[in-house]
Amino acid sequence: MNNLAHGFSSIKSQINLYGWITVVSIFMAILTEWYFLAGIPVFLLIALLSIADFKKLFFLLLGFIPLSMEIQIGSTLGTDLPTEPLIVGLMLVYFFYVIANGQKLRGDFIRHPISILLLLHFGWIFVTTLTSNFFLVSLKFLLAKTWYITVFYFMAGSLIQSKEDIKKLFWWVFVPLIFTISFILLRHAGLDFAFKDVNKVVYPFYRNHVSYACLMALFFPFIWLAAKWYPRWNKYWLIIFFGGFLTLIGIYFSFTRAAYVAIVLAGATFFIIKWRLMKTAIGVTIIGLTLLLAFLVHRNNYLEFAPDYNKTITHESFDNLLEATYKMEDISTMERVYRWVAGFYMSKEERFTGFGPGNFTNFYKIYTVRSFRTYVSHNPENSGIHSYYLMTMVEQGIPGLLIFIVMTFFLLLKGETIYHQTKNPENRRIVLMAILCIVVIDCLLMINDMLETDKVGPFFFISMAILVNWDLKNKKESDSSPLPSYSG
Repeated sequence: MNNLAHGFSSIKSQINLYGWITVVSIFMAILTEWYFLAGIPVFLLIALLSIADFKKLFFLLLGFIPLSMEIQIGSTLGTDLPTEPLIVGLMLVYFFYVIANGQKLRGDFIRHPISILLLLHFGWIFVTTLTSNFFLVSLKFLLAKTWYITVFYFMAGSLIQSKEDIKKLFWWVFVPLIFTISFILLRHAGLDFAFKDVNKVVYPFYRNHVSYACLMALFFPFIWLAAKWYPRWNKYWLIIFFGGFLTLIGIYFSFTRAAYVAIVLAGATFFIIKWRLMKTAIGVTIIGLTLLLAFLVHRNNYLEFAPDYNKTITHESFDNLLEATYKMEDISTMERVYRWVAGFYMSKEERFTGFGPGNFTNFYKIYTVRSFRTYVSHNPENSGIHSYYLMTMVEQGIPGLLIFIVMTFFLLLKGETIYHQTKNPENRRIVLMAILCIVVIDCLLMINDMLETDKVGPFFFISMAILVNWDLKNKKESDSSPLPSYSG
């Protein structure tokens, strides 16, 4: 009894101490106008939680992804709060965990071909950082890549190993995502769902309508999977069904063409995997892109697509935007082409190691072709090339692009194999969900460069980790299954 009383007394004193820290922190923040001091109690709570059980902190981080806000610190530095500090903190916690528990790490996960390709991709980024034309910018990119891969691939690989873990992941992301979609749709409805206002209503949770649409599109395969967990008309099924419907409405009113295409492509991939057509699909894609590139390069045919500077404008109606897209008069499309052309000229100059990770915006303007210029080509926000594949070629050279493409195609081919080797129907759906998420992201990366952002990158690496874990499950089940008996 005395021990119990002593325990309660200890807890009470700790709560009092935490309360005093909170009061003093807020008071000092107001007094000094250093408002970040008010975050000290939250930092302490998260630090204690990470020491006690970093799995809880990992899922908390996932819950913050739809709610995170991009904060600009000065003219050159920006961060996502609260996600980026949490990612860095979890990376450090995981490093300490690896040092203390190295013997518990799963060698089969690290030796898996997907892990090896990812490490090769990371290794080449390290090399091109050393040879970078602007080292500090590349170092920032390398650090960001380090904490994304550490937390969302290796840590996720340790923490997401069962259907129950997938369920936790889903609910932690789904609830805040639906909150942001509802919030944005209500604001947008007040403006009659006007296309010209879509970037305004997604603030402060998303940088722009593209970031908003990308998160909804890539998470839709998770919603599809979750709907299979519960009986039809069950309360949880109804919540997921309503959330899925709301997500599709959100995608529609995001007015993001890439998200529309990605969802349709994911639907097609569902049947490609079912019918074992991934090799054929990849072959057709490679041949099609090669022929297109050969045509554009031959006798500088790409110059035929140069826009009329006076006609290439911003459109306030989505219908006008779609019409302008195929007429090559949409400013966002043609500004992309303007930068892509510059990117190809850049890649011809630095073919092997590129200009260094993160360096496209620092060097591209002297490589642009004036006939592709648009009204927004001055690029005051320093946005990138808007194609992750081209960005990789420009910044990491042709070897960097080849490594990333090989990894991407291998994920799809290996994913199809894992799907057909998985006997349990629930596990098979989990594998399919991971593949479809990767396909959506691959599609989005064609005209966006968002893999190192907190709205997209985490799900790409988590989906990779899921494929590896479920492949290892299959191998264990195969090794443990009894050998067939032979009767002569």
